[in-house]
Amino acid sequence: MFNTLEKDETAHKSGKRTVFIVSDATAITAETLAHSVLTQFTDLQYDQVRIPFIDTPEKAVLAAQKINDAYMRSGVRPLVFSTFVDVNIHKTFTEKCQGFRIEFFRSFIKEIEQETGLKSAHSMGRSHVIKDEERYNRRIEAINYSLAHDDGQMNKGLNEADVILVGVSRSGKTPTSLFLAMQFGVKAANYPLIPEDFERGELPEVLQDKRDKLFGLSISPERLSQIRNERRPGSRYASLENCRQEIEAAENMMRREGIKWLSSTSRSIEEISATIMAELNLHNAHKID
Repeated sequence: MFNTLEKDETAHKSGKRTVFIVSDATAITAETLAHSVLTQFTDLQYDQVRIPFIDTPEKAVLAAQKINDAYMRSGVRPLVFSTFVDVNIHKTFTEKCQGFRIEFFRSFIKEIEQETGLKSAHSMGRSHVIKDEERYNRRIEAINYSLAHDDGQMNKGLNEADVILVGVSRSGKTPTSLFLAMQFGVKAANYPLIPEDFERGELPEVLQDKRDKLFGLSISPERLSQIRNERRPGSRYASLENCRQEIEAAENMMRREGIKWLSSTSRSIEEISATIMAELNLHNAHKID
């Protein structure tokens, strides 16, 4: 069936790939692991397709066929990252799927069973079981807090924040705040630095007594201009010159005020969040199982 494609595969190794994330549960774990792996291949171009809840052999066949169809259309073998716990579903999918497969769970579970002498639970969705109601409730509370304190829209309650992200508009503060809340139960507010702050040459008054909670995000002017042009094309707000001026002023302010900061340009939200957790020593207080 794939003879023609197999003959041409060498010629297509550098072509754009389709990456499939397949799981018998939400696919969040597989997606996170796949993203960590793929970031190591900076020249790889790909489109991502997520296929969650493949929890029967019949669904496994359909998922495999979708991957095979993509192979037929493109002539380039898709990369397939999966997390299957059920042996029969895994076997069915493996037999039918013609993509390049990486099965995360099967790569580790057997070895850990041999090392510990214990058997795994072999049940779907274990990584998302709510083990501790108090921790779960804290995470929900953190999400609500981050939403309420997004983009400086509410100053009341900033003393409750575990971290307040600062930076120019569209530098990545909102998605990072929400990831910190959802993944770690961290109450993360974010506050935009605007031209008026730079003209005054000091932090907004509401932040001046909260320096120990501040963490800055910056971004390259080129990337910022691209993002802003998607929202307000052709505006001064999105112009490269204005973006350069704002970023330079924001970084100078963060240096002057002693605020730790990093550039979000080439970092994933996961990497940014992990850095913030480590820099502000938030791991022990906000461990989410």
